[in-house]
Amino acid sequence: MRLNAGIITFVLLFAFIITAQAQQPTSAAESVDQLRLQLIDVQGKEETLRTRAQQLDEALKPENIERSLAGVGSTKPEELRESRRRQLQIERDGVAAQLRVLEESRTRLEAAIRDAENRAYQESARGPSPTNQFVLQAVSTTRWLVSGSVGAVVAGLVAGFFVRRRLRQRS
Repeated sequence: MRLNAGIITFVLLFAFIITAQAQQPTSAAESVDQLRLQLIDVQGKEETLRTRAQQLDEALKPENIERSLAGVGSTKPEELRESRRRQLQIERDGVAAQLRVLEESRTRLEAAIRDAENRAYQESARGPSPTNQFVLQAVSTTRWLVSGSVGAVVAGLVAGFFVRRRLRQRS
């Protein structure tokens, strides 16, 4: 029984690996598209953070801090203003750190896009070689064979389990 569980685990793991490999981009052109989508996302986040940084810079001006606390009554207004300034400063520093991370990410993505575009150009310049077509066909055939084999093994294991159970009941 432990052997059957081990075999089933192995077969399912193998099927998962094959499926995961099948979902990976097969060409450099697909990689370029995916990288460009990631770059657009990073640029959108960057723009949002820049806008927030500008808002915080405006809010940090002494007259704006004073205006934001105008309706708040306190015996120590200086402490309130200083507390508000510190709060805005901390938030601005956090936004600046996020912007630095996104800028680095954007730089890496732009470099990766250039590399992927070069690979895509080289692939298109080479054209479909008979070897590449053969490899793609072999991979496709292998996937079908693996899927069929996995199905057959699982069906065999299930049938063996039921036959074994039936034999034990007769004994």
